Amino acid sequence: MPVCCTCGISECTKHEKVLLEAERDTQELVLQKKSKEVDKLLEETEKSIGDLAENINHAKVTLEQTSSWMKVKFSTLIRVLTEKQEATERFVSEQREASIAEAEAQLSQLRGRSQILRESQAQIAALYALSDTDLIREATLVEVPRFTDVTTDVSPNLQDRLNGVTDVLSRVSKLVSEDLEKAVSTAVEPEKDGSPQDKRPVLAVVPSPAAPSQPGRNEGLGAYRCSLTFDPRTANGHLFLSQENRRAEHLSSGPRPVPEDDARFDHTWQVLCFQGFAHGQHYWELEVSKPWAYLGVTYETIPRKEKGKRCMVGMNELSWSLQLDEHQLCAWHNGRQERLAGPSHHSRIGMLLNYEAGTLTYYGDGQTRLHAFHCAFTRELFPACWIGEGVSVTLCST
Repeated sequence: MPVCCTCGISECTKHEKVLLEAERDTQELVLQKKSKEVDKLLEETEKSIGDLAENINHAKVTLEQTSSWMKVKFSTLIRVLTEKQEATERFVSEQREASIAEAEAQLSQLRGRSQILRESQAQIAALYALSDTDLIREATLVEVPRFTDVTTDVSPNLQDRLNGVTDVLSRVSKLVSEDLEKAVSTAVEPEKDGSPQDKRPVLAVVPSPAAPSQPGRNEGLGAYRCSLTFDPRTANGHLFLSQENRRAEHLSSGPRPVPEDDARFDHTWQVLCFQGFAHGQHYWELEVSKPWAYLGVTYETIPRKEKGKRCMVGMNELSWSLQLDEHQLCAWHNGRQERLAGPSHHSRIGMLLNYEAGTLTYYGDGQTRLHAFHCAFTRELFPACWIGEGVSVTLCST
């Protein structure tokens, strides 16, 4: 308040006096501090809005892919599974609606918070135009809005709750499309020459050209052939890229100096392809100079900076790979190994990804079917190569 009459004439023992200009300076400093605090809260809120909106979109895609994958699997199994399919899809739909509705309510709450903060910011800005006395009086009334935390996570926990279902479906699909087919082929065609591995399915469960109808023919794969290039940002320093990033060689001379990049594998002899796949069927082939490599696919979130095997393709829950070794072939996922029968030496490996069907199929020298993964893909997949010392891997153009 301005000084009282008594203070203006003589010393007043009831009040402390300060110059008007000094008090204004003090209050302006206080306002600046409050303004910065509001700015920070507004920035955090806007970031939360962006994060939540992005997570909502990702959740919608993930949930839709999960539902689509289950439809493909269930529709190819025998009639008794129909009831379970419908029950599971109802659950997914209910969970999806409930999760998205909750997330959108949180988004609306954050937008309301943003509006309140903007109004508070405007209120503070308006005070600077007031007279000294009015500014001092009004500044003391300004309060920085306080809010409770609003989570930006959209986590319906469907993946965890459906792990049992997807695991059973994957195992059943593998049994029907591979193991049962080999048994049926052996039983009904015992006189036919050739190993069971060379036989092609008669009762194909997965609607995919992964199993050509005629042994030794792969005309159907050409329709899905795609062109790939290695992503130099991801290449470990030991790997040298050439031929317009279509060839990766592990140099025996040691690592080269490479710029730091969040995408780069710092300690793992690995490189990803620039192209990724989130739907459809795609086929590509790779030439390997010596059998010391892991060829597979991975989600973009695979670890890249750790030491040890966890960053290797196939050694975590985010990736799948085929290990080429002088003595054997092995399939890897989540650090679990499956030894494969048949010859281990193949200079050219073909890979067919059928995203919706959830299959990744390997071919040796373009024709021999080596192995197929059956899984529920939920995010974009990138071809990946781990390359041993002195080995080169080339992405084939034809």
